[in-house]
Amino acid sequence: MKRLLITSSLLIAITFAFANQSYSNDQLVKAIHKVESGGRVGRILGDNGRALGPLQIHYANWKDATSFDKSIGGTYNDCQDLGYSIKIFNAYTKKYAYGKDAEDKARIWNGGPQGHKKSITKEYWKKVKANL
Repeated sequence: MKRLLITSSLLIAITFAFANQSYSNDQLVKAIHKVESGGRVGRILGDNGRALGPLQIHYANWKDATSFDKSIGGTYNDCQDLGYSIKIFNAYTKKYAYGKDAEDKARIWNGGPQGHKKSITKEYWKKVKANL
């Protein structure tokens, strides 16, 4: 009985530790890159041609991010570049997910400004988390 109690307590502690794991922005971006494009770079079209680049950025999201952070500049075609795409990701998540954890950031990236509240983005988070 004592052994069962210790084992159960240990499993609960491990579960709690992993559930509350925090991830750096760099770790999150790498995981999203893996989910969105398999880690590829370049001119990657997705979502039936509506998303571009390694982070699969839609035009509306690019426009939103570059309007929020005018210092980014560039054109939508620049989303083919991973470094540029990361700037777009950072601006978008700064606007809509400031102070939120990695899960909310990923779900907002996938589902829009209210993505963290949409049940459909839970599956996306599972994929991202598996790559963290």
